[in-house]
Amino acid sequence: MSSPWLTLIGIGEDGVPAPGGAEALSSADIVYGGTRHLELAGPLKAEKRAWPSPFSSVFEDLKTCTNSKVAVLATGDPMWYGIGASLLKHFSAEEMTVLPSLSAFQLAASRLGWALQDTECLSVHGRSVDLLRAALYPRARILALTSNADAPRQVADLLADEGYGRTRMTVLEHLGGEKERIVTATAEDWSGEVADFHTLAIEAVADPGLRVRARTPGLPDEAFRHDGKMTKQDIRAVTLAELKPFPGALLWDIGAGCGSIAIEWLRAADRTRAIGLEPHAERRQMAAENAIALGVPQLELKDVQAPEGLEGLPQPDAIFIGGGLTAPGIVETALNALEPGGRLVANAVTLESEAILMSAYQSLGGSLKKLSVHRASAVGGLTGWRPSMPVTQWSLTRA
Repeated sequence: MSSPWLTLIGIGEDGVPAPGGAEALSSADIVYGGTRHLELAGPLKAEKRAWPSPFSSVFEDLKTCTNSKVAVLATGDPMWYGIGASLLKHFSAEEMTVLPSLSAFQLAASRLGWALQDTECLSVHGRSVDLLRAALYPRARILALTSNADAPRQVADLLADEGYGRTRMTVLEHLGGEKERIVTATAEDWSGEVADFHTLAIEAVADPGLRVRARTPGLPDEAFRHDGKMTKQDIRAVTLAELKPFPGALLWDIGAGCGSIAIEWLRAADRTRAIGLEPHAERRQMAAENAIALGVPQLELKDVQAPEGLEGLPQPDAIFIGGGLTAPGIVETALNALEPGGRLVANAVTLESEAILMSAYQSLGGSLKKLSVHRASAVGGLTGWRPSMPVTQWSLTRA
């Protein structure tokens, strides 16, 4: 086991490092950090190195320092939306000592009187503020790390667009330091300048009559821009139930269309990922726009067809085949891509595709069902049932 040579030290806006951090800094040979962090730390006998540009080159630099004592300064808790997660992709936990300070979330919650266990803590630092769309619901409390001083204006516009214009927004600047300042206004009245370094607090207030978008799968069809060829609401809810999304899981959506299945997968559980395969450019564009509008801009879309386009993709936890079932070998290729316990779900509306699912069911087992939805509509001056096209669904958990 490697002995720790790399120490991650949380530092506050007051320049005070985490417990044990002062000793680690005094014994370090090299100290990395942002310009602000290095200034906060004051005079050090160690060599100070500011983050390089591009930042990604720092990992190769650090690999040349394993025989030295290296300290890395970070704001608050390095393991909560901090550099710790990035470093762990390149170095083992046994090589590191982590000394966390109070996080921005903890400091903000203490100023606001919010219980952290009842608060959504997320980051739009270096990410799209559209991620907030999926986190909104009436009375939600959200603490967000942001990228710069313009972020609150962007968020205010987003909130007004989503029907949360009366939401209370609070910018907490330079928490714990001499320049600490708190600015509050509603989203619809937001104006003024704030510091780049801040935490944003959101207390969501929905406009009267707003139709809330649940995270439970089964969004109304009108929530999506589509060309008519999409998995409709009721069938989509059943399909997601069979796919069984869970935190951190990856979905392949084959024949993604307007992205409805992949988008609902991403909304259903934290840290989920989805890759949509769609060869039609206009549908990929619709899927990308739907993903942004519904708060999951991380949806990855590829201009490929299955089964050829599946090669080289990261291994999925679940696969949905919503189109292209008649392509030779698609079911076998998809099934072979799954680990034991992985889920494969396929929907068919044509007799040719249904025959493929029937054959798969007979040879491989799993579950086969036919789904039919009837909706009430006017028949003259009365009301009757009008059926939608039935959908045959096959699902299988790989043994």
